[in-house]
Amino acid sequence: MRSRSNSGVRLDYFQRTVHRLIMSHQHPVTGLFPASPENNHAWVRDNVYCILAVWGLSMAYKKIADMDEDRAKMYELEQSCVKLMRGLLMAMMQQRDKVERFKVSQHPLDAIHAKFSSITGQTVVGDAEWGHLQLDAVSLYLLILAQMTASGLQIIFSLDEVSFVQNLVFYIESAYCIPDYGIWERGDKTNHGLPELNASSIGMAKAALEAMNELDLFGARGGPSSVIHVLADEAQKCQAVLESMLPRESNSKELDSGLLSVISFPAFAVDDPELIRLTRASIVDRLQGRYGCKRFLRDGYKTPKEDPSRLYYEPWELRMFENIECEWPLFFCYLILDYCFSGNKEAVAEYAESLEEIMVRQEDGGMRLVPELYSVPVAKANAEKAEPGSQDRNVVGRCPFLWAQSLYIIGKLLQEGFLAAGELDPLNRRLCSEKKPDVVVQVVILAEDTYVRDKLQQHDFHVQTIAEVAPIEVQPARVLSHLYTYLGRNEKLGLTGRRSKDVGILSTSKLYSLQDRIFAFTPQLTDLQRFYIASDYELMIDIFKSEINFLKSSWQNMLGRPLVVMAVKSIHLDQGNIPAAMITTMKKLKSGYINGTRVTLGNLGDFLNTSCITNLSFLGSQEEGHPDKLNPQVSKYLEEHLLKSLAPKTHLLGKPSIRGTNAPRRRMSVKGAIKKTRSIAVEPDTLGLQGEERRVSVVGPLIIPGSSNSSLTPSPLSPILPSSRGQSPTHQRPSVKGQNTPRSPSPDDLPAIWKQIHGMHSIRHRGHSETQYADTEVEELLTMLRETENLEEQGDILQYLVDTQGLSFDTGIVGEGGKPVTVKDLLKILYEKACQQKLWGLVRHSAGMLGKRVEDLAKAVTDLLVRQKQVTVGMPPMHEHAITAPLPEADLRALIHGAYGDDESTAMLTQELLVYLAMFIRTEPQLFHEMLRLRIGLIIQVMATELSRSLKCTGEEASEHLLNLSPFEMKNLLHHIMSGKEFALSSVGRGNFSIISSKSSKVSKRSQIGSLLGVGKGAEETETIGEGGERQGQWLRRRRLDGALNRVPRGFYPRVWNVLERCQGLAIEGRLLPQNLIQEMTPGELKFALAVEAVLNTIPQPEYRQLIVEALMVLTIVDEHNAATQLGSGILPVEQLVHHANRIFLDDQMRVDGDATLCCAKPRECRETTASGGLLCGGAAYVCQHFYDSAPSGSFGTMTYLMRAVATCLKDCFPREGEVDCSVS
Repeated sequence: MRSRSNSGVRLDYFQRTVHRLIMSHQHPVTGLFPASPENNHAWVRDNVYCILAVWGLSMAYKKIADMDEDRAKMYELEQSCVKLMRGLLMAMMQQRDKVERFKVSQHPLDAIHAKFSSITGQTVVGDAEWGHLQLDAVSLYLLILAQMTASGLQIIFSLDEVSFVQNLVFYIESAYCIPDYGIWERGDKTNHGLPELNASSIGMAKAALEAMNELDLFGARGGPSSVIHVLADEAQKCQAVLESMLPRESNSKELDSGLLSVISFPAFAVDDPELIRLTRASIVDRLQGRYGCKRFLRDGYKTPKEDPSRLYYEPWELRMFENIECEWPLFFCYLILDYCFSGNKEAVAEYAESLEEIMVRQEDGGMRLVPELYSVPVAKANAEKAEPGSQDRNVVGRCPFLWAQSLYIIGKLLQEGFLAAGELDPLNRRLCSEKKPDVVVQVVILAEDTYVRDKLQQHDFHVQTIAEVAPIEVQPARVLSHLYTYLGRNEKLGLTGRRSKDVGILSTSKLYSLQDRIFAFTPQLTDLQRFYIASDYELMIDIFKSEINFLKSSWQNMLGRPLVVMAVKSIHLDQGNIPAAMITTMKKLKSGYINGTRVTLGNLGDFLNTSCITNLSFLGSQEEGHPDKLNPQVSKYLEEHLLKSLAPKTHLLGKPSIRGTNAPRRRMSVKGAIKKTRSIAVEPDTLGLQGEERRVSVVGPLIIPGSSNSSLTPSPLSPILPSSRGQSPTHQRPSVKGQNTPRSPSPDDLPAIWKQIHGMHSIRHRGHSETQYADTEVEELLTMLRETENLEEQGDILQYLVDTQGLSFDTGIVGEGGKPVTVKDLLKILYEKACQQKLWGLVRHSAGMLGKRVEDLAKAVTDLLVRQKQVTVGMPPMHEHAITAPLPEADLRALIHGAYGDDESTAMLTQELLVYLAMFIRTEPQLFHEMLRLRIGLIIQVMATELSRSLKCTGEEASEHLLNLSPFEMKNLLHHIMSGKEFALSSVGRGNFSIISSKSSKVSKRSQIGSLLGVGKGAEETETIGEGGERQGQWLRRRRLDGALNRVPRGFYPRVWNVLERCQGLAIEGRLLPQNLIQEMTPGELKFALAVEAVLNTIPQPEYRQLIVEALMVLTIVDEHNAATQLGSGILPVEQLVHHANRIFLDDQMRVDGDATLCCAKPRECRETTASGGLLCGGAAYVCQHFYDSAPSGSFGTMTYLMRAVATCLKDCFPREGEVDCSVS
């Protein structure tokens, strides 16, 4: 008998250990591992981790298998892996109906079960009896399935199983927006069964999607039918959301040691080395202890203070667990593997030594065991809480903990050289954070027809038409979307394939082969049938540039270069000419660089050899046994859906045949029918009013005061309103509660007036329509519709017809094929004409009436939500609706249009702005720092206000200008407002305006203090703003903008948490932030930030909200400098501090005879108010407008006055001796 080498002897030791500790527990029939000898439940996640040691050992044997017995051991180990993976596959395939339902519902009750019976493979608990929705577990299974298949194991046996795995890919592909119960099965850490978005689940899903892409599940023996397909955009979305969340785990868990599995082995899901380092360092600094790492802060599981009789915790209990959370040796195993893969031998040795010290010795002297966790003994809990890390802990839970034991054995195999890092990662996922060469984006420009091609040739651009690129076929993105719905279909298993219709730029940047045909697809952004913004060529060019930039950063792990195909169509021409912006962009593309991205411009045929080509083999008739024959449904679809240009049937409005030819042709004025539906409150002054007053000024004529000191002229309608309901006019003036503490009434103070005004608004609207159109016959209106060439008039006529007759009213016009034409058909034609003529106000309104929606609307809102930004739509304060969770397209549209009532234009503008905000958050996430909630209604009001100020026009005109801005200019204006940049307006004819950046050194220095938006006629004028009268309003507008954008200073929420520790609670405008929030939540927890934000958002006026934020910042300064031990004995009313600071300011103004003496700085009995009860200067919430317009710092700054107010109101809290310096520099 041959003698064994030392390595062989050592491997045999590992084999015996693995057999005794792990394989002996594997069920002989199902292949699954029970949780313990007493508990036969088999968790998917734990089972996959358990088998990793067996898989690693089999690969170690493969390298030294020079004897038959070694080969036999290797085969036994490999088959143990196959048996377990197939056991889990069979258990999940029993739930294929759930997979099918979940693709549509994404409901927790439709999730695949997280655990099965290890004896039968069947379910062990009901759908509602456990938090089964754990996307990380299914993702981990798919990831390890891919890695094992790549290492040479044959796990999948049939094409039916391939179809099921493909559907599991669909199951996890939306992980970036699906809240689940996470790696610890708890969801929210109070364990009340509330799922939340978890970074560890998203990271594992991203890794699984990338690992599965283009993987042949039959290994070397497979063919096109056994390949898994993943749309690259889905993995990229997961990556973007993951990177925006890290190092945070979820809303309730600001950090989690489970993230170690995402930043390192097994997922390797993060591409940014700096983010990996930050996440690891955060976990080590805040969660690591002597016995391992805590799972997350305030984790009550198995602690001495936990009540074992119930599963959930009361919110106030959570603080009891601080500093006594259990420590898990499992995470030392993860850290050892992490450093093994990164080659840091010192760190490996350090953690291996720490782990050996806390492992449990066996009586027979075999391998030490890794216990589940270490808990503080009950008697030592208080001492540990007082001095964390000082007390010895006891082993609790399972020993060995097979999940940890398996990772420990893999770590030993790596440390002793039996395994190389690449063998555990045959797909090379560990290299994803390595620096890669720059991506070169290939761009092909095609002309729609020979006319457009000849126009381009005049500018020396030689392009082909879509017809000339044959045999390559060019199709719109929606065709690719439809083809992918056939992926994963399987009638035997009842699986219907991919349900999502979304295909992103990464998917359309490939070529696709189908039998002997090659397809190229134009990006989704150019699809003209989708939404009106696609017909604004300037916006298309802008999005096109940002998508090329996106490809540069996101084209990863794909063979070949990205290929972008853009078709220039006749609708893009400007009065028959190629637009200048398009020519400039093409010249940049020709130069080889655009916005810092390398590009190469050429013909489609030139790029065949350098592009990424995907085989659409799944479109064959596999189930009928003819994989080489195209599915008949697909053949029919491709024949029917060749690329067609937008050819609107505009003749109907030109030559209608109307019943009743003798109808009188009396010309009626229908002007203004559309304008009556508008609801934007755009006055600079109405933004500062209470909601009640704002509603009045919307109803009545809108008046801009001549100067900041002039009185706000009441609308003629306002005094009539209350008396028309039998109320005295005095009821309209909000009562001031308490002479010494003036405050703005909360929206609940005057519900009756709100209802009256809202009712009057609708009556007035209806009355106008009736008087203007009372005697107008429908036939006469249709005659006018035919005779007028003015699209605005046609819009007004159709608006009236919709109001009176409805969209489905038969107009009597006969269309093609004798079909009757409805009002809706005429509206569609009007919409298409308005798109062609670039009448954007009419486009938006008709799009709203037709019920159009941005097809990416749900995706846009989801992009904002998953990056921890909440969204509200509607005009504040009474008509705002918050969106806090992803919603389907139809529900979103209904919510948005419900929020704006009859105002279709603003509803469409809201959809548009949501799409732009989503673009910004994808490409410039820094714009959204320190913002938690985006209030679209307020942003629209501020945009209109800035236009009104810049154009020196009335508010009504400003709202018209806003709604008539082209989509490109709208996006540009929004970007300037979001980034705080100066801008100016330049006229481009036909009443349209262009937003241009206004560069000024003086202004930009001021802008660094906060987000300041200044408006001037040009750069020359803005430079002189520093002196003279135009300086007035700068700080008021800055506060208005920051308030509208809900922007707060950096580190604001954790500092408010510290303030709450020193008082009984904070009262803000009738809402309370109670002290018990700090018992439930940690300072960095997103849930706490949202609780603070919810209170701040009850303040309707943005500038007043900003002063409240400044007051809270002053309290944090007092707290941080330990100037006071306690901040009062009871609840601290923050708005009182603001009003007290305002009074101190007014006293100072009277003393120095300042500007405020013209309005508010007068003795109380001499102060005047407007008819509506507001201040003479128009200051919001009874705070002088001059106070809003003061800089925060300096001896006359708002922060100084607020500090003086704090010192006065809380004088008992400050030391009796010594001076308190109240000035803020």
